[in-house]
Amino acid sequence: MNIFKQIISTENIVSAWQEFLCGKRNKYDVQLFSLNLMSNIFRLQRELEEKRYIHGLYHAFRISDPKPRDIHKASVRDRLLHHVLYRVLYPLFDTTFIADSFSCRNNKGTHKALQRFQRFVWRVGKNNTKQCWVLKCDIRKFFASIDHETLVSILEKRINDADVIWLCKEVIKSFETEVGSRRGLPLGNLTSQLFANVYMNEFDQYIKHTLKVKHYIRYADDFAIFSNNKDELEKLIPKIRSFLSETLHLSIHDDKLFIETICSGVDFLGWVHFSNHRVVRTRTKRRMMKRIEGHPTQETINSYLGLLKHGNTEKLKKQIDYFTFLKEKDILPK
Repeated sequence: MNIFKQIISTENIVSAWQEFLCGKRNKYDVQLFSLNLMSNIFRLQRELEEKRYIHGLYHAFRISDPKPRDIHKASVRDRLLHHVLYRVLYPLFDTTFIADSFSCRNNKGTHKALQRFQRFVWRVGKNNTKQCWVLKCDIRKFFASIDHETLVSILEKRINDADVIWLCKEVIKSFETEVGSRRGLPLGNLTSQLFANVYMNEFDQYIKHTLKVKHYIRYADDFAIFSNNKDELEKLIPKIRSFLSETLHLSIHDDKLFIETICSGVDFLGWVHFSNHRVVRTRTKRRMMKRIEGHPTQETINSYLGLLKHGNTEKLKKQIDYFTFLKEKDILPK
């Protein structure tokens, strides 16, 4: 079966619907779509077969996560299509990604990235006997800056199926950061997670195979490079800037670019890392305590306690235990 037929098969669409439903059964728009489920599924399938599918508009809203983010939510029909496409394309591309790319991948994630970060610290620092320098960068307005034409050309290198490329283009061109810009992916799309990794995989391959960097980690648009030679890291910066600008039309966020020793603490993925431990960054700690004080529900408390298992946080845990005690004694509202 070719890729497009696999994507639009009834089996794939029904399986995608089951995955999409998780945590959404009580949503009004999902229930409305479910009333005529098989009719809606077959209609979508026919539109795809006949190349009549057109992606709909988005509903825009803003969240704080913790910084303000603009989310664009597609219709149930289009979000189902995202799952349909993702289920087939993800395994096709995941095998091409480097081992040290951790965002939105099966058996990866934040905690694996933190563990790998610590392992690189020990390896480069020779178990804390040598200085370990870390070059930390992230991309300015990453999702909003992804160039549609460049993304499609990257997809075409891996997908030799004009029908699949047509469908990918339909999803990609459904959103623009600014009208006519042909740039940007919506944060609300499942496919955006995959397309972002496909896009940044070009950078990963450049770092690993052209610049021959051995100790490198990327999580979404955050990346870190480790070395015991600060000069080597400084020499990498103009090469990184040039590749991102000329090949991917992206730029480094200058305010978030730094080279630090691990002894002084390196901020990465919400934690400040040292040679033998990590602590929650001060800003995260303040936000956490403010939320617990304002909404001391057991669900909120448990979620933060789960997070705190991954670092040196005994003092912070005691503060949370104190609020839990007050809540149980009815001193705080439940």
